[in-house]
Amino acid sequence: MWWNYVIPIVTLIVGLVGGFFIGVYYLRRQLTSMQNDPQMLQKMAKQMGYNLNGKQMQQAQQMMKKNGGSMPGGMPGGKPPKGNAFPPGNKRRK
Repeated sequence: MWWNYVIPIVTLIVGLVGGFFIGVYYLRRQLTSMQNDPQMLQKMAKQMGYNLNGKQMQQAQQMMKKNGGSMPGGMPGGKPPKGNAFPPGNKRRK
C-alpha cells in the first residue's frame, strides 16, 4: 500500500522542477527582449520606483548586455540596495 503515496509525491516533485525550469526560461526570454526595447526597461524601472533619464537608460541597457541580463546593485542612478550580508571588512567564515 505504500505505492499509493509514491505517485502523488513523484508527480509533485516533477511538477515543481518542471515549473522552475519553465519560469527560468520565461524570465530569461523577457530579460533579453527587454534589452532591445527601451520602453519595456523604462516601465520596469518605474515599477521598481526609479525614474531613469536618457543617459541612465543607456547605462542600464549596457549593464544588461554586459552582465547577460542581470543588473547587480540595482538600477543606475538610483539608491543602492539596503544592507550588505557580507560587508567588505568581515570575511565570510567557512
